Amino acid sequence: MLRNPARTSGLYIGTVPEQAAATRPGTTITVDHALDVLPDVSRHLTVTELAEHVDDMAARLYAAGVRASDHVAIYKNNNFDIYILASAASRLGAVPVMLSPALDGVSATALLGRLDTPHLLTDDTKLDGVLDAAEVAAVTRGVISASPAREGVVSLHDLAGSPRREPVLLDADQPALMTHTSGTTGLPKLVIHSARSLYGRFRPQRRLARLIKSGETAAIHLSYVHSRMYLGMAVLLRKGMHVVVMNDTEPERVADLFARVRPGFVETHPNSFMEWEELASDPRRPFSNVKYFSSTFDAIHPGTMDRLLKASDRDNAVFFQIYGQSECGPLTGRSYTRKNAHKADGRCLGFPMPGITRYRLVPRNGQRPSREHPGYIEVSTPGRAIGYYGEKERFAQQAFGPWWRGGDVGFRTKVGCLHLLDREVDVIPGIHSTLEVEDAVLQRLEELAELVLVPGPNQEPLPVVCTRHGEPLDEARWAQAVADLPRMAAPIQIPLADLPRTATMKVQRIKLAADLRAQLEQAS
Repeated sequence: MLRNPARTSGLYIGTVPEQAAATRPGTTITVDHALDVLPDVSRHLTVTELAEHVDDMAARLYAAGVRASDHVAIYKNNNFDIYILASAASRLGAVPVMLSPALDGVSATALLGRLDTPHLLTDDTKLDGVLDAAEVAAVTRGVISASPAREGVVSLHDLAGSPRREPVLLDADQPALMTHTSGTTGLPKLVIHSARSLYGRFRPQRRLARLIKSGETAAIHLSYVHSRMYLGMAVLLRKGMHVVVMNDTEPERVADLFARVRPGFVETHPNSFMEWEELASDPRRPFSNVKYFSSTFDAIHPGTMDRLLKASDRDNAVFFQIYGQSECGPLTGRSYTRKNAHKADGRCLGFPMPGITRYRLVPRNGQRPSREHPGYIEVSTPGRAIGYYGEKERFAQQAFGPWWRGGDVGFRTKVGCLHLLDREVDVIPGIHSTLEVEDAVLQRLEELAELVLVPGPNQEPLPVVCTRHGEPLDEARWAQAVADLPRMAAPIQIPLADLPRTATMKVQRIKLAADLRAQLEQAS
């Protein structure tokens, strides 16, 4: 019998569906798109069927040559089958290495070269697009495709019916999964997770899930290459919640979907929630049955929480805001209701998870950390990753015994609440907190879908704005909204779709600033 992830010191993602099927076989999973690797499979699955597909794909991967401890880099079109394929590789004791579909081919190939001659699991979208066959061949031991057969590639479609394999559970401290950092500061780092560190992330998420009724339908839009997806599925499937997995985040289609499935729990990235704000007044009332909203990865604007909570008809609807990092998982959090969301301080990230996570503030300039002199935020958690692959010294530079310095700066309030002001690399001279300025303006100008403050050519604060429907920015309203804020350059307006983003929808601020500087210099 497989070990229960809630009763061991390790969480093995390859056995999660099978464990869930043993205790909650009627749990359903609905996806809003066809699976690339299993195109004929229904979009409505039971967890038993999901476990069967993971077992099947593990057998096919074994037949393709994948063995325990091998690196299996997954770089393909964005699709829920990424979750199935990663779970299948894990079931064999291999190490899934999750590369975002949004990565360019040069970056993806560079990361492949950093690994130990990995198997590359990809598809025609990448092979016919951004990947160079010769360069890939030089850094991998072979290419496995989720698409139909082609020359020089092993197709999983041709390996249907391969003999099934028993799951391989390696030592809890060995590498079990690799994801990459958000890529907001250059070539991503490959973060190594062990089964033990994954279990350390599972614990606080399981605790939060106890507040949610099992009968609720959970609608999730999460990056398939982020560890949050695997922990989220472990919690939801174990709890027996019906899960709706979303690929399409276009507001009109989200409204149609939610009007049909009426989710009680919704989790996505902060920027996706911002994009969906306009649905708060939609006549289909897509959020009317939502009791629980959950946002991770980044701080969320208070106005977004307020509008979404007011769009729910449920008594005591709650918005959970969780602060975490790729290297550590969830760290602090707090909840908001209709009574206090509109008064929320957008820089407030809440409190550590009792008995699980801790944080401390370390001086940056010799001054005691405060709002005026924010300190480095360091955290301690059993969910901390075990390293950066191929960059041991780089990881060690951020580790101080049990403490991890993630690059954010902030301060602690009198009641112990953690406030984040900026990432250290995003600090702009003359601006106390770029995030604080963005919160204030977004609260005042509802027509804005996004505002990002970056350093201009001369390090001046340069606002980049996106309106909800592409309408021109009203300059008079802008001037009024920023009159009491630090002096900034004239705003630059671009379409929302043109913002460079990571797999978790974070804006790549450094890339955005560099692109704008290049454009401005060229224009002059």
